[in-house]
Parts: sequence; structure tokens; C-alpha cells
Amino acid sequence: MSSANKLGDAENQAYYDDFSDWYERERGQGYHRMLDDLELSICGPLATGRSVLEAGCGTGLILGRLAKHADSAWGVDLSPGMVRVAKQRGLRVVLGSVTDLPFADESFDLVCSFKVLAHVPDIGRALAEIARVTKPGGQMVLEFYNPWSLRYVAKRLAGPQPISQGRTEADVYTRWDAPFVLPRLLPPGVEIEGLRGVRVFTPAAFVHKVPFVSRAISIAESFALDSPLRYFGGFLVAILRKRA
Repeated sequence: MSSANKLGDAENQAYYDDFSDWYERERGQGYHRMLDDLELSICGPLATGRSVLEAGCGTGLILGRLAKHADSAWGVDLSPGMVRVAKQRGLRVVLGSVTDLPFADESFDLVCSFKVLAHVPDIGRALAEIARVTKPGGQMVLEFYNPWSLRYVAKRLAGPQPISQGRTEADVYTRWDAPFVLPRLLPPGVEIEGLRGVRVFTPAAFVHKVPFVSRAISIAESFALDSPLRYFGGFLVAILRKRA
């Protein structure tokens, strides 16, 4: 691993360790629950009866739901704090970086990753590693941050938000990749099968604290997921396949 990758990993590890203990405080409700449900609606059906890896699994909220349907399910995360919580949940999770995955070549039928790749400086190496551990003919469900979105505008207007005492979102590297950029990032032998857009209509997370408004926007977000509006989702979810 290059020194630049090691530095980026160290910064990300410290950032996520800082809030691993309270990461789930609001994750099971409102805005965050909606995101998890939308993401699972994409990767869940693909995980049934298959060997699955979640790269950057955090505390295992999504991995735990995938594991109920997968033949086998593993997670990897850079943060010891996140890994500890995931293991307490009874999940098979190991410590490691998405740029140097601790798994053999062609180990998994499906590799998914959410809200991780946008924080990896060496995106090319991360995508190559994900492809390496995917079986020929296998699939990848990978999420990217989209500058063609309300979320991007909101982030620029609001500025970096605090995530713990002494840390803000500015303390972690973040990249934004427009839909037309994604094919250029992919390693050889990997092709895009589909694209979904998560968080098209939500202007800010706090609107989901209002029950009626949250319900209406959640319905709209489900509609937009696979509609022409998907290209304006704050999170772009690419469904990829490794050629056999």
C-alpha cells in the first residue's frame, strides 16, 4: 500500500472511530432508515443465496439484513470501533481497508459498498480490489456521491457539519463523481448494468423528522429510485458485473 493510501486510511479510521459508539443513534429511523431501505431494495434481491461481502460495513446495519438472505455474508471495515460493534451483533467482520481487502481472489458472488468509496482518495485501487475479490460473472453494487443533486447543493450551502467533539465532516476526504464519470473509473473487465438514484427529493435530513412530510418524501424517493430522475440522486448506486 502506498504512503498516500496509508495516510488516507489513518485519517478515515480516526474519523469513524470517533463516532462509532453513537453512530446508530438515529440510524434506525427517519432519514437514515429510508436510505438503508432504499439501498437494500437494490442489493437485497441480488444477495439471496449468494456469497456476499460488504466493503465498509460500519456497525453492520445493512450487513445484518443481507446476511438473513445470503448463503454467506462477510464485512470489512477500516474502523476498529465499527468492527467491534458489528461483531457484537454476531456478524462475520474483519478489520481492513477497501484498497487492500483481506480476501482471496474471486471469493464473492456479490460485493456491495455504501457511503465508503466517496471517502477513498485512491478510488482506482479500491475499485480494482473490489473487482479482484468478485467472482467472474459476479456483481458489485457500489455507491458514489453525486454533484448533480440537492444533497450536493445543501452540503455546499451548510458547510462541514460536526460529527463529534473537535471533528467535522471536513476532517474526512470526500469526492463527488457525476454519472458520466463513473464508467471512466471502472477497472478493465467491469461493466455497468444499471444505475439507481438514492435521495433525489430530500433537501435536508431534518425534513424526515416531520412524520407526514417524511412519509410523502419517502414514497417519492422510492418512485425516483429507478426513474429518469435517478441521475439527480445524492447517492448514485451503480450495479456492475465482472465479465466471466
